[in-house]
Amino acid sequence: MTKVITYGTYDHLHRGHVRLLERARSLGDYLIVGVTSDDFDKQRGKINVQQPLEERVAAVRATGLADKIIVEEYEGQKIDDIKRYGVDVFTVGSDWAGRFDYLKEYCRVVYLERTRGVSSTEIRSTKRLRCGLVGYTDYMNRVFAECGLVNGLEVVAICANDRSLLEEGLLGVSLITDDYDEMLDAVDVVYIHSHPDCHYDQAKRALEAGKHVMCESPIAKSSAECDELFSLADERGLVLMDSLRTAYSTAFARMLLLIAGGRIGDVVSVDVTCTNLNTNRPPYSLSRKTAWSSMEAWGPTALLPIFQILGSRPESVRISSLCESRDASFDYFSRIDIEFPGAVASAKVGAGAKSEGSLVVSGTKGYVYVPAPWWKTDYFEIRYEDPADNRRYFYQLDGEGIRFEWVAFLRMIESMAKGLDGEEALRREGGIGREITRATCEVIGSFGLGSNVRYMEG
Repeated sequence: MTKVITYGTYDHLHRGHVRLLERARSLGDYLIVGVTSDDFDKQRGKINVQQPLEERVAAVRATGLADKIIVEEYEGQKIDDIKRYGVDVFTVGSDWAGRFDYLKEYCRVVYLERTRGVSSTEIRSTKRLRCGLVGYTDYMNRVFAECGLVNGLEVVAICANDRSLLEEGLLGVSLITDDYDEMLDAVDVVYIHSHPDCHYDQAKRALEAGKHVMCESPIAKSSAECDELFSLADERGLVLMDSLRTAYSTAFARMLLLIAGGRIGDVVSVDVTCTNLNTNRPPYSLSRKTAWSSMEAWGPTALLPIFQILGSRPESVRISSLCESRDASFDYFSRIDIEFPGAVASAKVGAGAKSEGSLVVSGTKGYVYVPAPWWKTDYFEIRYEDPADNRRYFYQLDGEGIRFEWVAFLRMIESMAKGLDGEEALRREGGIGREITRATCEVIGSFGLGSNVRYMEG
């Protein structure tokens, strides 16, 4: 019996895919089809895959052409599979010609001509959502560049009062305005990176206008406002997504799974630091009306691993902040101490001070170390008492995770169009749970109100 194996993503399975599978099957008596996992696609830079793994596997199975379906999860798996299943022929589309010649050492390699005039990329690009960006910082230039790499999305508008930090590419969109309502009329989805004081009002107005919203964290400055926004989104059948790109990086997601799986035992402490020097100290600062305080700029990012690992219901939260004497709500540096049942956490955030930006999760068997800058790392380590047991984990991170966040946002919109509610769509994409968004809003809001905060003059 001649065994044939082929691999693919099979996103939005089309006649070109089916034709390739038919021709692959004709090369032997038994066809094995490898479907790439979501994480492996990300590692290979394929960020625009819209269907989750289970849907893509089901589509391949429905063709009736595969005798066996497997999942491709790591680099080098093809050699392992060829050996494991006694494969005689490896085949793939001709656009990969020459790429897999190294497999000739193990089996026959055949490149099949692809069907012209159809591709998954074209299918994904047929419907494009019009996007409006709201914000004035130089981060908007990175967001715009990453949006250009995401299928099904087109930035058509920018809303900003101050455009001095925006680059030529972003300023070339069709609509540039400081009128928020004018922008809303021109778009389907909105990304909000304005000053945190504006997030709640702008997100609410966008939802009331029927637009899907991705808002930089914090989306509001109280748990009550957060609950109101989510209720409004559910009522209108819209996506409201908390924007924290770290949550959508492969390395961070894998770290959380290993911790949850008990690799370091019971977690007793999470210690995290997020700082930079180029935001709030004169002469680097924007005006006080546009600059973000340390808690606003870094608080949500620092709180993310704490709440995802230890839960979103702390027993106590205490904040110590270094502030200007004339403005106790504007901090240069803050330390957040949080207590949970059986565990503690600390976070240091600073937009006017510098420290090692690492993440350490301590457990009863070992600990996780994520080096600076931990929020956009491509690797982490699990360390034990015996260094011989230590392990390092490496994952590719393109675009600082921004593009992965956008892909998740579009997938949530698609999921809701298929009938899932907001929380189900979020859970399916593995993003930031609403309870974490709510807890983050509560902590950031308590800082602004001075609740459980000790202010020190700078």
